[in-house]
Amino acid sequence: MPEAPRGRGTALNPTNRFEELAYEWEESADPAEKPAPKTRFFRDASKSILVKNDSPDIPFTWSLNPYRGCEHGCVYCYSRPYHEYLGLSSGLDFETMIFVKEDAPKLLAAELAKKTWEPETIALGGVTDCYQPIERKLKVTRGCLEVMADARQPCGLVTKNALVTRDIDVFQELTRHAGVRVMMSLTTLDAELARRMEPRASAPSARIAAMRELTKAGVQVGVMTAPMILGLNDHEMPALLEAAADAGATMAGYVPLRLPHQLGPLFDDWLANNYPDRRAKVLNQIRSMRGGELNDSRFGTRMRGEGIFAEHLSKLFALTCKRLGLNRRSQPPLERGNFRRPLGDQLRLI
Repeated sequence: MPEAPRGRGTALNPTNRFEELAYEWEESADPAEKPAPKTRFFRDASKSILVKNDSPDIPFTWSLNPYRGCEHGCVYCYSRPYHEYLGLSSGLDFETMIFVKEDAPKLLAAELAKKTWEPETIALGGVTDCYQPIERKLKVTRGCLEVMADARQPCGLVTKNALVTRDIDVFQELTRHAGVRVMMSLTTLDAELARRMEPRASAPSARIAAMRELTKAGVQVGVMTAPMILGLNDHEMPALLEAAADAGATMAGYVPLRLPHQLGPLFDDWLANNYPDRRAKVLNQIRSMRGGELNDSRFGTRMRGEGIFAEHLSKLFALTCKRLGLNRRSQPPLERGNFRRPLGDQLRLI
């Protein structure tokens, strides 16, 4: 069980479930000869940018993902298996081979300009984080937000990168005319656990500081305590919600961990390397919520789980939110009436 290279979530690159051939490094080989897992970036030539969701347990209809793969390297990430559709691995490939949709702002403007578009809320980063490290340089997400601010198109996003505060000016413009909700993903307050589990994401303290800065700027902020991992971070749920509420969060959500496809072996290996004393307990408690398996993909149960541990998490979340005033009332829909279609390039010249 090789340890993950520094700054990476895993050392494994499991075989793609869609491929018949795979390259395997010889175990007896000198580790020093293995190539360093540097991050590589590729241009994604997608011709469309908005994806319609029809899953009944996902709270949005339209999503936009500026990147495929994610350098944050979170070992538990449910997005890892998506890399297999690109012929790659859900392991190290996912965090070292990042596909960038450089044309995303232009494609988005074209979508919003269509007469058929109704200004429903667009969720950014529903699959991979829209504020991963390369965004600091490329500003693809910022470009998309600027298009939405110009069109007065309501949106929401979830991230675990404090870089989100860079775009406060755009969020304020969105808040004035359409509305935006920024959800910060917060899984632990333990800096060491965060470093091991989410190696290239912002530290927990930086995320809380970002929430406070966004709140001060008048931006609507929430927290996602996800995933909750029984036997590892679930005991932190009240503290996480308290820290978020203190930083100005008004909304909160949570999702228990599930491990589809190759995530099971990846997470098992990570536990063996980082928390071997908890390995059996953590995996068994996940199975207790997932019908004896590490994953249950059924709509209606996949986001909450089943059994006594799932009920405990649900009650703990509800009671803590009530005590802190989180989710006190249903959030009003974001403003759609101010929407205006982007002008085409030719019209802008007139």
